[in-house]
Amino acid sequence: MPSITIRRGTEADLPRVHALIVELAVYERAPDEVTNTLADMRRDGFGPEPIFGFFVAEAAEQGILGIALFYTAYSTWKGRMLFLEDLVVTEAARGTGLGRKLFDAVVAEARRTGAHRMKWQVLDWNEPAIGFYKKLGANLDPEWLNGNLTAEQLQAYPCDPAAVAAVG
Repeated sequence: MPSITIRRGTEADLPRVHALIVELAVYERAPDEVTNTLADMRRDGFGPEPIFGFFVAEAAEQGILGIALFYTAYSTWKGRMLFLEDLVVTEAARGTGLGRKLFDAVVAEARRTGAHRMKWQVLDWNEPAIGFYKKLGANLDPEWLNGNLTAEQLQAYPCDPAAVAAVG
């Protein structure tokens, strides 16, 4: 493996980052689930109110081989935390230590920002990722279930009018 540079991602990196996100969706058996666009990512990562950041792992010859995308979240019990949304390494570069370097960059970011916790999710069938996180000494909690509403469900959800008025 050639020399790898880990650096903070830039707006110019977004096309490759988006491609890696699509690659991850294919790996996770959900290729049609990616609706996020480059325009969305530009606005949300580099607009007036950025809500995510990322690191890239880059080789001079091959370009970007991996990403770690994160955002700040808040725990009512612990306070500021960093959520690692995706850690993606191209298939050819897996097993080279690149994922560990990206993970380390996110841990360093959590420390830099004063986060009291770092969280992420891993699919229960993704044995290579589970093994990776266990090797790092991470806690994988089988007790919590993930809840979510899709875009369609958000639109169809019957909000109380007083709650809507409170939002503005």
